[in-house]
Amino acid sequence: MYKNISLYREKKFGVMTMIDTFLFDLDGTLLPVDTDKMLDEYFLSLTKKLSHLFDPHFLFKSIYSASMDMINNLDPNKTNEEAFFESFLQKVNYSKEELVALFNDFYLNDYKELGKSIKANEYVKKSLEILKEKGYNIVLATNPVFPEVAILERLKWAGLVESYFSFITTYENMHFCKPHIQYYEEILKIINKKPENCYMVGNDVEEDLIAFKLGLKTFLIEDYMINRNSKEIVATQSGSYKDLYEFVFKL
Repeated sequence: MYKNISLYREKKFGVMTMIDTFLFDLDGTLLPVDTDKMLDEYFLSLTKKLSHLFDPHFLFKSIYSASMDMINNLDPNKTNEEAFFESFLQKVNYSKEELVALFNDFYLNDYKELGKSIKANEYVKKSLEILKEKGYNIVLATNPVFPEVAILERLKWAGLVESYFSFITTYENMHFCKPHIQYYEEILKIINKKPENCYMVGNDVEEDLIAFKLGLKTFLIEDYMINRNSKEIVATQSGSYKDLYEFVFKL
């Protein structure tokens, strides 16, 4: 199934006594979806919603371009939201206030329809509940390219609630995006944890497993694994949703 797998496993005693925090990706991890398909449906729904204001092709290109500018931004004094709108406002003739109102209306109404066909995975909720019961700190480390309202809506699709998490990354509160290592550095600073205290759980080889470079342990979810550039897979653990459940059960 894999090419050039490098899987580092550590003994139960020694490492597990150090771990007190789990970071979880959302799309393709806690939320069992094909991320690319979900984004296609998102853009289709959004361009349809705003078709009375924007040509769909123009809107798609503009949002995509502004999103890439946001992802590539490395200015620590500029939030992801600020980076996005700095770029997007150069392309459209509307104010930020008008656009935020339009986007919020979309997320509070039309966006919900996209989640109706998604079935939450039973092992995801069980895994988080076990971690909570055992006293682990849980962070939602989703790529912060969406506003909080959209991320909380997708949490509902996964059968989860905001209270599971001590911190949730959004484009309002973060200054970096995946796959930049600064994204993980910023999370650690905010939650006041050292890399060796943390496990990063995700499905994207490039965006999530890069946390390994800082010293975080990693768990690769294989069910919806993304490895667009056929990178060598280096993870502390890997497996299915059921494997994740069995892993946290034994902690």
